[in-house]
Amino acid sequence: MTRAGLVALLAHWRRHPVQLATLLIGLALATALWSGVQAINAEARASYDRAAATLGQDVPDRLVSSDTLDLEDFARIRRMGYLVSPLVEGRIEIAGQQLEIRGLDPLTAPPSLGTASIAGDEAALDGLLSETGLLLVSPETARALEAADELPPRQGVLRIARGEVVTDIATAQRLLGIDTLTALAVSPDQPFGLPEITGATGLSLVEGESGGDLAALTESFHLNLTAFGLLSFAVGLFIVQSAIGLAFEQRRGTFRTLRALGMPLRRLMAILAGELALIALLAGAVGVALGYAIAAALLPGVAGTLRGLYGADVSGQLGFDPLWAASALAIALIGAGLAGAQALWRVAKMPLLAPAQPRAWAMASARTLRLQGGLAALLLATSGVLAAWGDGLIAAFACLAALLIGAALALPACLIGTLRAADPLARGPVSEWVLADARQQVPALSLALMALLLALAANVGVGTMVGSFRTTFDGWLDQRLASEVYVTARTPAEVDELRAFVEPYADAVLPIWSVDVTLAGQPGEVFGVADHPTYRDNWPLLTAEPDVWDRIAAGEAALINEQLWRREEIALGDAIALAPGWSLPVAGVYSDYGNPAPQAMVGLEALGARFPDRPRLRFAIRIAPDEAPALVQAIRDEFDLPPGNVVNQADVKELSLRVFDQTFLVTGALNVLTLGVAGFAILTSLLTLSTLRLPQLAPVWALGLRPGTLGKLEVARTALLALLTWLLAIPVGLCLAWVLLARVNVEAFGWRLPMLYFPGEWLWLGLAALIAACLACLWPVIRLNRLPPSRLVSVFANDR
Repeated sequence: MTRAGLVALLAHWRRHPVQLATLLIGLALATALWSGVQAINAEARASYDRAAATLGQDVPDRLVSSDTLDLEDFARIRRMGYLVSPLVEGRIEIAGQQLEIRGLDPLTAPPSLGTASIAGDEAALDGLLSETGLLLVSPETARALEAADELPPRQGVLRIARGEVVTDIATAQRLLGIDTLTALAVSPDQPFGLPEITGATGLSLVEGESGGDLAALTESFHLNLTAFGLLSFAVGLFIVQSAIGLAFEQRRGTFRTLRALGMPLRRLMAILAGELALIALLAGAVGVALGYAIAAALLPGVAGTLRGLYGADVSGQLGFDPLWAASALAIALIGAGLAGAQALWRVAKMPLLAPAQPRAWAMASARTLRLQGGLAALLLATSGVLAAWGDGLIAAFACLAALLIGAALALPACLIGTLRAADPLARGPVSEWVLADARQQVPALSLALMALLLALAANVGVGTMVGSFRTTFDGWLDQRLASEVYVTARTPAEVDELRAFVEPYADAVLPIWSVDVTLAGQPGEVFGVADHPTYRDNWPLLTAEPDVWDRIAAGEAALINEQLWRREEIALGDAIALAPGWSLPVAGVYSDYGNPAPQAMVGLEALGARFPDRPRLRFAIRIAPDEAPALVQAIRDEFDLPPGNVVNQADVKELSLRVFDQTFLVTGALNVLTLGVAGFAILTSLLTLSTLRLPQLAPVWALGLRPGTLGKLEVARTALLALLTWLLAIPVGLCLAWVLLARVNVEAFGWRLPMLYFPGEWLWLGLAALIAACLACLWPVIRLNRLPPSRLVSVFANDR
């Protein structure tokens, strides 16, 4: 009995191959988008682990000299008992690759400088100590340098960041063309009883920068990415739900017959569940392969995003992790189970003598629509409550979920109400029939239209967020990067030489000096700011006291960035602890986009009095903009500074905007993919419903409308529903954008952006939705035009 039942149930798919393809493709696409996002997240987190293993959590403190450092200085300080290690650092360009060279002594260097990457590798250690030398690079960098024959041998090491080269002191000096040291790395654990190191050695101490916890720092980004993956997965499940529901309804007669012949309900349910599981596994396997391809295409964009926003170096190449592949298959099974749960429940509750005639499964009753509308209202109200009083990133995403699901559930009722309100606009019986038919078809197409609504709303919302961010960021850069040239010296002595060189040409030379401190329990920076119109006239203050700049210049107050202000809920006038024994009242708050860490600004003299021995290697130059390129070139020629040590404002702004555009490349790609999946959902719904539409089309055909005219009316009906869905998606998308800007962005990154509107993009999106809907209905319309008249006439011969 089981075998006979299985053969009877599977025969349905042989008779309806398009329906089976729809189900497989829908589930494969949903799984692909989800697994692609998970593969990207897994590769990024693996890169964080490699970075932590290589660099540790912190970069060590360094000793620098106002003159020069050499190996004799290193030997002298080691003999004094201090644990230091020589460092040679610089940047060169070889074979079109910008390389960060780090030369170290593998016998004395702390693990955080890169020696952890070769722990236990005796061959690598021998290569570093050999006369020819050895370059430790990432596998990507090794492949990029294959043609660079002038370089020493290279060894690919997974734990080395891309673009970074770790080698020995002698090889680094040879590559950089110098014979001095850059600094001496200071071990965090020094012998007990030694005097303070700067006083004993006569050198300046530069505190190391905290590497921070990249996994924690970037978690909000990955949470955003996962949310988009879930949205794409949900849109794909609408296809699956529609196909499964239709297949189950079309087999109601088979279910009744099998039950009447004696098959137990439990066994029938087990066969149907097994059928769904088999389909899910097949579609999931295809989805994993597609997801891998999507992730491989998007990973370079994600790597650029994380590198630009957080300084997190992520490999641009994707590795295969069985864990995310297994999770993708699991999510495919879960998705198929969720999509088929309602159909299985109906089979379980179906009376033994239920009529075999397929009921109007897609025509939702008025009671169902009322229940759906009530649930939608409840979800939208929940979203509003979370938006007004919710706290935390999870609450923000719950608000988004309630908003999108509530809007999707409300869509059928809104469309039916809109079409009913348009009845007075109808001219003639044909137009009246088109509107009435569109109302009747809304429940049948509701899942596909919900998918389209979610895709369009996501495009409007994310597009509004990105556009608002881009416009605000552009203006913020003009304010923040007010100086024309930015210079970083290599040593304190070089600072004096550079200042003397540029002062005859410059209108002003403004120090850019910061000290790493702990602000509100987190690693942060305090900047010293000069009293100059550059800051008074341009600095992007969000809120401030009237005399803010006078108090800053007098050392009586501090500015803090928006992230610190929002995170700690600091009010103007509240004291902020900048260092042990040093607190100042907050006199203003400034925007600081792209920086997740807390930051403060004080007067330059006040910071210098607290930290007199810290080197000041950076400064900004005010000069006529048209003279900036010539000054940059003159500085490079005179001092042979690396390209990154002297840049003009235009270069910095161009780089910043390029990083910005790279940041949202991934979300834009996911939006396009989601919209494509929604278009496919419309296609599958129209295809699966094309046969069931004959009883509605045959009477109109019999009244004199040609199949070609019916096809045009089908296109018009589909286009009308798509346009109405687009109109309803705009307010939903704007609400989505507001939540992203005012809630998610604040919770994830610590800053809030003004919301701007871009109606031109909405029109292009409406055109894209219209084209997608028309393309989706072409195949069903072609099938309708080719339908023989006998098929339409046979409708009247059947008992319906």
